[in-house]
Amino acid sequence: MVVVPSVRIVGKLLDAELFKALVFKFFSPFLPKRLIMATSEESDLLRITPLGAGQEVGRSCIFIEFKGKKLLLDLGIHPGYNGLDSLPFIDEIDPGEVDLLLISHFHLDHCGGLPWFLEKTHFKGRVFMTHPTKAIYRWLLADYIKVSNISADQMLYTEKDLEKSMDKIETMHFHQEKEVSGIKFWAYNAGHVLGAAMFMIEIAGVNILYTGDFSRQEDRHLMSAEIPNISPDVLIMESTYGTHVHEKREQREKRFTSTIHNIISRGGRCLIPVFALGRAQELLLILDEYWNQHPELQDVPVYYASSLAKKCMAVYQTYISAMNEKIRRQISISNPFVFKHISNLKGIDSFDDIGPSVVLASPGMMQSGLSRELFETWCTDPRNGVIIAGYCVEGTLAKELMSEPEEVTAMNGQRMKRNISIDYISFSAHADFEQISEFVDILRPPHIVLNHGEQNEMSRLKAAIIRDFEDRGISNIQVYNPKNCQSVELHFRGEKMAKVIGSLASGKAEHGKPISGILLKRGFNYHVMAPSDLSSYTDLSTSTITQRQIIGFRSSFSLLCSSLKQLCGKVEQFIHVGKPALRLFDGHITVFQDRGSVILEWLSNPMSDMFADATLVVVLEVESNPSQVQSAKSLHKRGGNFQQHLMQLLNDKYGPKNVIESEQGDMVTVDVDGVLAIIDFETLTVDCSDDGLKHLVSALVNNLSQAMTPLTS
Repeated sequence: MVVVPSVRIVGKLLDAELFKALVFKFFSPFLPKRLIMATSEESDLLRITPLGAGQEVGRSCIFIEFKGKKLLLDLGIHPGYNGLDSLPFIDEIDPGEVDLLLISHFHLDHCGGLPWFLEKTHFKGRVFMTHPTKAIYRWLLADYIKVSNISADQMLYTEKDLEKSMDKIETMHFHQEKEVSGIKFWAYNAGHVLGAAMFMIEIAGVNILYTGDFSRQEDRHLMSAEIPNISPDVLIMESTYGTHVHEKREQREKRFTSTIHNIISRGGRCLIPVFALGRAQELLLILDEYWNQHPELQDVPVYYASSLAKKCMAVYQTYISAMNEKIRRQISISNPFVFKHISNLKGIDSFDDIGPSVVLASPGMMQSGLSRELFETWCTDPRNGVIIAGYCVEGTLAKELMSEPEEVTAMNGQRMKRNISIDYISFSAHADFEQISEFVDILRPPHIVLNHGEQNEMSRLKAAIIRDFEDRGISNIQVYNPKNCQSVELHFRGEKMAKVIGSLASGKAEHGKPISGILLKRGFNYHVMAPSDLSSYTDLSTSTITQRQIIGFRSSFSLLCSSLKQLCGKVEQFIHVGKPALRLFDGHITVFQDRGSVILEWLSNPMSDMFADATLVVVLEVESNPSQVQSAKSLHKRGGNFQQHLMQLLNDKYGPKNVIESEQGDMVTVDVDGVLAIIDFETLTVDCSDDGLKHLVSALVNNLSQAMTPLTS
């Protein structure tokens, strides 16, 4: 494929089927290099609607509509609700119209509704996630199904549904560009958890970056979130911690280990609620190192209480390459995820609870499962302690405990005295205000849409971002914090580039000259080519249409011939099926008689159509007013004023409103649909940008001049 300087197309272009051709040869005489076209089929409106995580944390799901494309970003569940109530507001959309679904990472609030969506709706699009995310998704959701403390009729899906959903999920590598129905997308490392991705989505030249959950701080095993190499037009960003700033990692780790040491020293049990995968691995690395450094603690057992522990560790060991450089170096010496001082605890039945211990148990928000059972067993003893190490969503026990209530409600409904100590030491790998400020300052997107944050935190972050940029004199950044089902509407009308290909490209293109060909659109790519190249580059073909116009005609054919000579100059006469016939305008139009009619025939194209219209006017004029036409010819033969006769002919042909004589009387302008032909009476020349119109007017001037020359010479 040869490419030469591009044709610029400004504004919107046709967007109907996947592949549509638009012939614009008619426009080329009028337009130099820029062609403005607009249709109602393709809107410049980008609509972003949170169906979940809008002024809340949980059930993340963002719906995007642009240029006829529809996609979803994440499909999670809300940990504070059960059954259908935990899902995003999917009833606001038609799942069957969604082209693409991207899952950022394996946490339930981002992927927990996926099996339901894939198996219980008529979604027919494609779904993508990274390789580590898919590997962990399978085990994490299987565990969620097993430990959910709800009735079977409230369950969104079964283990069988989960298994079937696996076949529909496609995987991708970081930085690997994919395209689905004209939507281009690729993934950047988001930090946060193993395999977490930020997605850059490009639709019709507009770039949208969705961060999902991200962290710009490298920890013991994960690298920090990448900075994309292009600045997005729209940034959809989490706002979980609002304007809060995280405690320094070294201080946080020291406070964490000291708190655990104190609980053990007073003879207590330490419960650390965690998700099966994610922060748990970070905390395990810290604890194993601390136990190794403190021999006096090595008789105190540390348990990783998860039925997924073995499978989780296998996944982490498989995807070492997706972790930070420190882990990749260490793996060549010894596997950092083979712990010396940590044992696996499959369930409470196998737990020999006879003294101080440390237990990391899932789920992290203690709404059910082993973490909830251990809490209820230990909560009345003041020697014991709970360390909440991650973000907690409203409506969960973990969130309730952060306010240190005197009593709590057990799963059986009984009220229990809460004597266990509560400490909140956040290891949540979400970006804090400092990380967000740096991230936004580097990218400088014109539009920021906040999600995944409680209403107050989101509002504070919005105000802080705006204030931060205003203080530096930057006012062109807009920040939005929509509620669930509240759309952010943005308009984008960017320039489109059409590449010239095929024989048009291989020919010599003259600078400033318009290019004539066929404009083709596939997805959001545009090409211009010669009609003869269609079969080489597409599955389209060309065809020709012969137009035929039959007009009742009882007048003299010789009078018609004479009148047409005045219109176009050279007229070729011949015999067609035994009847007189004429060829006009260098063979573009054929006119012949047949049974009281005149038939016009021509090969349909913009120029020939124009010639046919002019010929038809003459035929109708001769048929309806033959005596007037004859009188006009006689008048020409008797002489008279050339300028007067020309004005009369022009008025008859184009209408008085479209024929304007200059005040000096030295020229006249003919206006045909905004295209001007200017006649200079002194030189009898015609100036016009349209070759077809120039030919018609020049022929009329020359023929009248020739008709009057013998009488005026």
